[in-house]
Amino acid sequence: MYFKKIIIYIFFFLQCNIPGSKMVTSAKAAVPTVTDQAAAMQLGQCAKNLATCLAELRTAAQKAHEACGPLEIDSALSAVQTLKSELQDAKMATLEGQLKPLPGESLEKCAQDLGSTSKAVGSSMAQLLTCAAQGNEHYTGVAARETAQALRTLAQAARGVAASTVEPQAAAAMLDSACHVMEGSAMLIHEAHQALVCPGDAESQQRLAQVAKAVSHSLNNCVNLSLNCVNDPKNKFHLIISQLAVASGKFSQDFDEFLDAGIEMAGHTQSKDDQIQVVGNLKNISMASSKLLLAAKSLSVDPGAANAKNLLAAAARAVTESINQLITLCTQQAPGQKECDNALRELEAVRGMLDNPNEPVSDLSYFDCIESVMENSKVLGESMAGISQHCKTGNVPAFGDCVGVASKALCGLTEAAGQASYLVGVSDPNSQSGHQGLVDPIQFARANQAIQMACQNLVDPASSPSQVLSAATIVAKHTSALCNACRLASSKTANPVARRHFVQSAKEVANTTANLVKTIKALDGDFSDENRERCRVATTPLIEAVDNLSTFASNPEFASIPAQISHEGSAAQEPILRSARSMLDSSTHLLETARSLILNPKDPPTWSILAGHSRTVSDSIKSLITSIRDKAPGQRECDQSIDSINKSIRDIEQVSLAAVGQSLPRRDDISLEALQEQLTSTVQEIGHLIDPISTAARGEAAQLGHKVTQLASYFEPVIVASVGLASKHADHQQQMNILDQTKTLFESALQMLYAAKEAGGNPKATHTHDAIAEAAQLMKEAVDDIMVTLNEAASEGGMVGGMVESIAESIGRMDEGTPPEPDGTFVDYQTTMVKFSKAIAITAQEMMTKSVTCPEELGGLASQVMVDYSQLAQQGRLAAATAEPEEVGSQIKTRVQELGHGCIYLVQKAGALQMSPTDSFTKRELIEYARAVTEKVSMVLSALQAGNKGTQACITAASSVSGIIADLDTTIMFASAGTLNAENEESFADHRENILKTAKALVEDTKLLVSGAASSQDKLAQAAQSSAKTITQLTDVVKLGAASMGSEDPETQVVLINAVRDVAKALAELISATKCAAGKAADDPSMYQLKSAAKVMVTNVTSLLKTVKAVEDEATRGTRALEATIECIKQELTVFQSKDVPEKSTTPEEFIRMTKGITVATAKAVAAGNSAQQEDVISTANLSRKAISDMLTTCKQAAYHPEVGKDVRNKALLYGIECTTGYIDLLEHVLLVLQKPTAEQKQQLAVLSKKVAGSVTELIQTAEAMKGSEWVDPEDPTVIAETELLGAAASIEAAAKKLEQLKPRTKPKQADESLDFEEQILEAAKSIAAATSALVKSASAAQRELVAQGKVGSIPANAVDDGQWSQGLISAARMVAAATSNLCEAANASVQGHASEEKLISSAKQVAASTAQLLVACKVKADQDSEAMRRLQAAGNAVKRASDNLVKAAQKAAFDKAEDDSVVVKTKFVGGIAQIIAAQEEMLRKERELEEARKKLAHIRQQQYKFLPSELREDQS
Repeated sequence: MYFKKIIIYIFFFLQCNIPGSKMVTSAKAAVPTVTDQAAAMQLGQCAKNLATCLAELRTAAQKAHEACGPLEIDSALSAVQTLKSELQDAKMATLEGQLKPLPGESLEKCAQDLGSTSKAVGSSMAQLLTCAAQGNEHYTGVAARETAQALRTLAQAARGVAASTVEPQAAAAMLDSACHVMEGSAMLIHEAHQALVCPGDAESQQRLAQVAKAVSHSLNNCVNLSLNCVNDPKNKFHLIISQLAVASGKFSQDFDEFLDAGIEMAGHTQSKDDQIQVVGNLKNISMASSKLLLAAKSLSVDPGAANAKNLLAAAARAVTESINQLITLCTQQAPGQKECDNALRELEAVRGMLDNPNEPVSDLSYFDCIESVMENSKVLGESMAGISQHCKTGNVPAFGDCVGVASKALCGLTEAAGQASYLVGVSDPNSQSGHQGLVDPIQFARANQAIQMACQNLVDPASSPSQVLSAATIVAKHTSALCNACRLASSKTANPVARRHFVQSAKEVANTTANLVKTIKALDGDFSDENRERCRVATTPLIEAVDNLSTFASNPEFASIPAQISHEGSAAQEPILRSARSMLDSSTHLLETARSLILNPKDPPTWSILAGHSRTVSDSIKSLITSIRDKAPGQRECDQSIDSINKSIRDIEQVSLAAVGQSLPRRDDISLEALQEQLTSTVQEIGHLIDPISTAARGEAAQLGHKVTQLASYFEPVIVASVGLASKHADHQQQMNILDQTKTLFESALQMLYAAKEAGGNPKATHTHDAIAEAAQLMKEAVDDIMVTLNEAASEGGMVGGMVESIAESIGRMDEGTPPEPDGTFVDYQTTMVKFSKAIAITAQEMMTKSVTCPEELGGLASQVMVDYSQLAQQGRLAAATAEPEEVGSQIKTRVQELGHGCIYLVQKAGALQMSPTDSFTKRELIEYARAVTEKVSMVLSALQAGNKGTQACITAASSVSGIIADLDTTIMFASAGTLNAENEESFADHRENILKTAKALVEDTKLLVSGAASSQDKLAQAAQSSAKTITQLTDVVKLGAASMGSEDPETQVVLINAVRDVAKALAELISATKCAAGKAADDPSMYQLKSAAKVMVTNVTSLLKTVKAVEDEATRGTRALEATIECIKQELTVFQSKDVPEKSTTPEEFIRMTKGITVATAKAVAAGNSAQQEDVISTANLSRKAISDMLTTCKQAAYHPEVGKDVRNKALLYGIECTTGYIDLLEHVLLVLQKPTAEQKQQLAVLSKKVAGSVTELIQTAEAMKGSEWVDPEDPTVIAETELLGAAASIEAAAKKLEQLKPRTKPKQADESLDFEEQILEAAKSIAAATSALVKSASAAQRELVAQGKVGSIPANAVDDGQWSQGLISAARMVAAATSNLCEAANASVQGHASEEKLISSAKQVAASTAQLLVACKVKADQDSEAMRRLQAAGNAVKRASDNLVKAAQKAAFDKAEDDSVVVKTKFVGGIAQIIAAQEEMLRKERELEEARKKLAHIRQQQYKFLPSELREDQS
């Protein structure tokens, strides 16, 4: 019993999680809008705590659920029996008059609850039957639990009805009926449990079906009794129900009379065909009337049910249409009267759509409504003109047609007006939009009705062959629609039981339909009684399957949530509804007038009346169109939001100006941490709104106003928080960074609002979708920038609350509703999850290390954990959705959530340790949590491996091979440097056989790997693990073999290692292809990729074997190396031609730099071909391989740079292919020359090399086009000069910033004159730093001016001359930067008391000297009267003045210090002599040091003079 209670509590917790998560989301969205600071902080903290607790509760409940799952059925049975006992106790209390309603209970409410709950009970029982029939114990237990929960609600509602009923007998009957339901449900659960023991037993399945029917009957009786209780005259709700009862009775009486008259009419009809049509129409009317009464009953039981009113309206229209069809068939009236009467009945039927449009009338969007109104108004105008025209001419058939067309157009106009008014009301920000359900009950009800009517026609002996075929078509159409609806519902729902039930129901409907179609085909061939009976038998299971599906789909859980339209929304609806009502009224009068006019077309007054009604109809339609257009959803809200954000931008600009002027008032009423929390939460909420606004702008006009208004509500909180945060920072740069990022966010939001307003939610306005996407991307980037800044600041200060909240959100999001539609397979998500899981483990290990060595870096690592876990959770949600079986998906989800909790604890401890770096207890806790995170990562990997053990092994093997390739690259570097030597005396022959044997073993592993893709996951895992082990062994023996060849022949060592590297790379590709092809069909494209990868693998292994055999043969090893290189380049070209986008991009300058390697390699290839020496060929092969590989890699990376256009990209890729193919032709020709060295063949080498050179030229030109007008040659001396100048300026500015942070050391107070010396030094040093920064920038501007004037070429004509000048400029700029840096260090040391004034003076003089050299270097080619030179000269003078001031201040200080230094002369003789000797010794030592320093300075200047450019030497001379 204890365990059963635990299970009940678990179920309760799991149910409470969803509303709890919604509460957290709503609270977080509300926090930024709360003006009370304390309340906002309290609400935000409570939301975080609730989110964390819910995440922990969810994980604990899931663990308990896994442990107690098998007891679910017993627990549900016990719960139902307990409910029965409680109802019996309530009955005893009723008989004793002691049963009282609970607070909040009323008869009306309880009756409605009972009616709506009965649907949930029926749906959950349908699930129970399906799961029990499938023999699935787990899902049967879940369905039993849901049935018990629904019955609990039903029992509470039944008790409430009984307690609120005045008559004790009626109350007792109500409770008796509810007890019967509980008793039958307990029996049903028991039989379901028994059915699990024998899943295929027909007898148990039959008993289960009988018990289910009995429960359904008891449930209907219970609902009927609740209605009887409500219908008691003593109850206040009696009036409405009695009106419905009177109306239903009147309808039933009229229907009986109508049916009798119809049957009598059919009996009097002479034609057999007419009789069949009359009877068929009577059947349709009977069916439609039955649906109408059922809809009325359903609405009375549950008036708040979604779409209940629409179902009733649709049923009423169906009755009207059926009656119109029969009247048209059976009556013979005066000309045109029948058509007019039918039209008037149709208009009366649709008038109800305009009474209270708080539910969607159709699926039309707002702009579809406008188009529908325009089209129907045009049709109506033409038909009205036709009515008038045909009345004049007396053309009655044409008149009738026009009346019918006008009626359809008016119905369409009314429907569009009703839908448009609903959308207008819902779009009001004060309204609450509805929520679309999982399924459409109207669709299921209509399909069920149509299938039943079609099946009746099929089994009707009077049905003709054409009617049979028509009925079969209807059945096929609607069953197909139901199956598609089930498929969509199963993909959307997060409930696994519901998903399985939808799938199973779709299969049952499809199978029974297929069986029925077979019997229909037989009936079509032979209309015998036997075939008709078979057809009748086949319809029974189809009708049952459709009924069961409709019952299941009627679950309130799947139903739509109706919208709640505010008073403002209702007021906005009124103009549309008024115009539509006026249109219907005037149209009704017009049709009535036309009906009389067709009989008497010569009556002038009637014509006048018709014209008046026609004008009224036209005016009302014009008014309707105007009203719909003026009330376009979201436009008013967009305008208001645009005004609000423009004001916000102006405010932030004013604050920025105040910050620039250092007049931004500091906000002291709130802490820095609180402001960071406010800004973080608000920016996060803005980020969450980007995608919803984009979606609404593209095609959901009704949601646009809501989302835009919500976005606008966050503008003011962002300004308040960002301004407050900026005011808290003392650093000006940080202030401006925060304000600029806030302004960028507002500007991107403004762009988004303009794009959204233009699109307006119109899905057909495709020309605006690109602008919306661009604005959304810019806004996301702005949000990301602010979040990065805030996270960095938070991590530096040890504030990890935002990180913890983000991880908790990621944990909760894994259980949120339906995951997005997966774009890839489980293998894709598995691969990504492995990457992020390992990244988290690595970061956790690093945090363990940093906790001891560098605690201040823990914040950045914690932020990285947060980012990686967010990605892991996102991929984990998709992996869980695509995993098979579903248990594996649940396991993955649980493990990822457990890892999330571990990450939360780790991040929290990281923050605590940052606040208290010396706390040893916190360090130990952090290390423990880091280890726990590593263990949980392994559990995630284990869960992934359980999903696809083979593909997980492939991922692990691919990671190992990747490490092997990196190791081989390092080995190649050592070999190229000539440092790869054997550890002992051995030869290559000692390793040859081992290499060959291991390579052959790898071939066998390759075969197993390829075959493993089509076999079980276990075999695939074994093959992947074996191949990884073998390639490790192969690389080890090849490296030993290469080392044994000795470092005297490095090129041959590189050839051998390259050969095994090619094998490892091919194996990595093969493993990747195998992973993607695992479990796929033989004709899947991934299988073709697998075969291609296997061929490459075999080719490379063969090449390795050939290389091993030829490596000791000096006559052929060069040829073999060249062949291997050609094959490698071809494989690189294949990869280059693939559509895969590179992970990173590179600059055009880097691309050009890589092309120069092609030029060198080409020259070397031509030389090797001419010399025909094997050593040259080997060197060429190694160089060519690297040059082409680097070029192809950078070419693709540069081509896919975000700023490169599509045309330029295509050109770059094309020329890259041309260059590579040309180079392959060159190498192949070199190979041919080696085999047949003739003069003609060698001459051809020059031709082929020119072709390669031409391709390289094209590549360089394409790279220039990538950069556009800003392209520069990275080797141009003037470019280097400008780069160095700007670098020097940056260095000086950095030194100046360092100076700004310095403060004089504290010391005891002395005379006032000496107090400001340090301040004088710092101010003078700051002035020099600022002046030198301006000087270097002016030199850079002067250099650009020289290029613009042509005195220095952007591509130098005289490279020696301009290059020499540029070097002079570079060296002078470097000297200025170095001297300024020394000055800052001297100033720092001086104010700290660690350096003398002499060092400060020397540093200042060096700044002045280097400034003079920079001026000389710039004057060499400059125009002395140019603006740039004037600025340069002014900057130089400023540096000289600042240096002189500093020298004077320091010299004065030194002089004053010398004067103040008093010498104490000793009076004793011996002491006096000793004092003189010491002074003389110091003087001699100083003189000697001075002389040595002068010689050292002269030597330094002599050495520097040798390297000075000619311009500077000449000037100094």
